[in-house]
Amino acid sequence: MTGLLEPDAEDAEGSVHAGLPWAGCAVLAAPAGRLGEIRVRAAGALGVFVADMPVQGQATRVYDEYLRGVGERGGAELAYHAVSLVGPRNRLDKLVHRLALLA
Repeated sequence: MTGLLEPDAEDAEGSVHAGLPWAGCAVLAAPAGRLGEIRVRAAGALGVFVADMPVQGQATRVYDEYLRGVGERGGAELAYHAVSLVGPRNRLDKLVHRLALLA
């Protein structure tokens, strides 16, 4: 998604840090099963961008192996480590209702 990040920040030693999303970013905790439910509902929500991290994404460093691993399973068979959502706050709040911030 273009236009989502603010400009990079450079620290006093010259190291560059990627810009933060202007829309904000909250990391919430949820059981793995709930992530799948949220992903399905978010995928059907108007104006919500969904990026997910299925378990297969953590099982390899080779993208073609990731694609093959995901391609060998139906959507209901995938388990998720993370789901990232971008969209209008009121819609996101309804999707993640009452999840706590990750500690």
